[in-house]
Amino acid sequence: MTSRSRPAPAPSGGSVPARAPGRFLRGTWTLHLMLLPAFVLVLLFQYLPMLGTVMAFQDFKPWSGFFRSEWVGLEHFRAIFERKDSSQVIWNTLVIASLKIVFIIVVPVAFALLLNEIRNSAFKRSVQTLVYLPHFLSWVILGGILVDLLSPQSGLVNRVLVEWFGLEPIFFLGDGDWFRFTAVVSHIWKEFGFSAIIYLAALAGINPSLYEAADVDGANRLQMTLHITLPALVPIIVVCTTLELSNILNGGFDQIFNLYNSMVYAKGDIIDTFVYRVGILDQQLSFSAAIGLFKSLISFVLVVLVYRIAYKVANYRIF
Repeated sequence: MTSRSRPAPAPSGGSVPARAPGRFLRGTWTLHLMLLPAFVLVLLFQYLPMLGTVMAFQDFKPWSGFFRSEWVGLEHFRAIFERKDSSQVIWNTLVIASLKIVFIIVVPVAFALLLNEIRNSAFKRSVQTLVYLPHFLSWVILGGILVDLLSPQSGLVNRVLVEWFGLEPIFFLGDGDWFRFTAVVSHIWKEFGFSAIIYLAALAGINPSLYEAADVDGANRLQMTLHITLPALVPIIVVCTTLELSNILNGGFDQIFNLYNSMVYAKGDIIDTFVYRVGILDQQLSFSAAIGLFKSLISFVLVVLVYRIAYKVANYRIF
């Protein structure tokens, strides 16, 4: 009489044995193959260029290469703080980027709260679509439009100021203070609609029973906003602020490069445009590499610091 083989006993605790790596890859190789182009792009354009940071510590000469260029240590980093133009550029970047960060949080939140009060869904969707469309336009296109609109001679904005209000024409893109104002306002106009989508999604997740209970207790719309809506938005506001603060030293190269000119270098030049002019146009490669590395280190420290604050204040964690 032949005996039947018994099945192998299940592992203790009911856990399923891990699959062998080779067997797992054989079953998922097509998915990994789909990731290959993205992996190659990140490797080529994000990680390999990091090898060029050694230029920040060298008197780099393209014809000598990385291995034969003279090492100068921290000389270029000292020059960042000694040169008057680089100190002014850092200050310009902090001012412009800080204003952008503040208003790109405040304006989308206010817009989302106002739009959330509209009960006509068709009108609500139409407004939402119109305000986030500028996000998809390149600054090359928007820069040309703004140059025409803000021209002191024939621009529509100055014609309205002169003909309707009797004011003097304003050189928005030729005066440093007005240039900062124009850069911040145009950035907000371009991005606030897209940023508001995040807050509208958060508003949609609030439990309606909270508003019903508040209505029964006699709360008005303002009280509901202050005591229900805004507290519910605090976590997502903390997340967005944390992510935005990583750009404190960016300022927006595409925007500034397409709008600025030599007349506003004193108050409109930012780190990225300064690196372009010094490194590409003036061929001071080592100095521009030092500025770029300095910017990256400061941004990294700020991200870590803000993340710790977000964890302590709002119990927000990424990892």
